Amino acid sequence: MGMKRIIEPKVLYFGTPVVLISSQNPDGSTNLAPMSSAWWLHQTTMLGMAAASQTVQNLTERPDCILNLVEPAMVAGLDRIALLTGSQQIPEAKRARGYRYVPDKFAAAGWSRTPGTLVDVDAVEESPINLEGRIEAIHTVGGPDSTLRAMEMSVRRVHVREDLLMNDDRYIDPLRWEPLIMKFTEYFAGGAPAYESSLARGWQMPALQVASGA
Repeated sequence: MGMKRIIEPKVLYFGTPVVLISSQNPDGSTNLAPMSSAWWLHQTTMLGMAAASQTVQNLTERPDCILNLVEPAMVAGLDRIALLTGSQQIPEAKRARGYRYVPDKFAAAGWSRTPGTLVDVDAVEESPINLEGRIEAIHTVGGPDSTLRAMEMSVRRVHVREDLLMNDDRYIDPLRWEPLIMKFTEYFAGGAPAYESSLARGWQMPALQVASGA
């Protein structure tokens, strides 16, 4: 076995699935934000994002949302919106990384909208799995002065593309479902690099800020 060293890595981002969050803007339109600090426990999803993001601001006021899970075939569209924001007020730090304001991220990515069935926001039609739900609580992570937020989402309805289902509709076939993974700011599918990431080219941030959404 190899020797181990004590290090101070710039990111603790060992690999999590990429998710697109649909939330409602103040004008009623749908904002779409990519992120990848997400994990599930029973019917609850935990989402980690930066407090200044348009998504967190939306969900603080209007907690209904849709999680659109991403498969490798969507990676090019995902990267097209990785450095876009739904907020016209762009912090200088984000602007320096290349962020710009675009109100319609569906069009920018080349994706289609489909209305939610329980919530008043649009889902990504190309996403093979859509989870409709509601943010039940928002927590500050990392101390009282931290700009990071962990959001608890209750999943209320699950839409799954039929070819991913097993004979029993309660189960998704793990051999057919292939999530796009973000690992150290790079996109991976099946253990191999999937696409050159604009995040990796421009960002050197702590873990939860790397895919903080917009």
